[in-house]
Amino acid sequence: MISAGDFRNGITIELDNNIFQIIEFQHVKPGKGAAFVRTKLKNIKSGGVVEKTFRPTEKCPQARIDRKDMQYLYSDGDLYHFMDQETFEQIALNEESIGDALKFVKENDICKVCSHNGSVFAIEPPLFVELEITETEPGFKGDTATGATKPAVVETGATVYVPLFVELGDKIKIDTRSGEYLSRV
Repeated sequence: MISAGDFRNGITIELDNNIFQIIEFQHVKPGKGAAFVRTKLKNIKSGGVVEKTFRPTEKCPQARIDRKDMQYLYSDGDLYHFMDQETFEQIALNEESIGDALKFVKENDICKVCSHNGSVFAIEPPLFVELEITETEPGFKGDTATGATKPAVVETGATVYVPLFVELGDKIKIDTRSGEYLSRV
């Protein structure tokens, strides 16, 4: 159990038969009346965000989230297959539980599989990936003064905006949280 006075960003709690992660919290001490804690909570299964206030002495059970490194093997249709690196057990997840988390992940890459009480609710890709460009238009010489970008398709099929000097076949480093180009490799 964790009291509302001890809330911090990133903590996961159980509330109303759901699991929420604290995105934002603020201790408020009005001039008149009792203090309270104003929070923004994200439902980690549905992705919805709610605002809720708590008394500082209120207690909530803290949710235990298991993050396990698993290897992404392949997809067949709408099922994505992952393998535990230690026990070699395989699990198959459907497209709605994964969302667009695998947009920049190649087969055989390691991802974190997040679960609560044995039910998987999210996939966390590696923070940075290196992918090869499979499709892009050529950049023109002398067109770099504006810091312009052009769309490029990487080997996983995702589209990234890259600087004009990046060419077909180049390997680039991408931040998977924002989908931004970082550098050539």
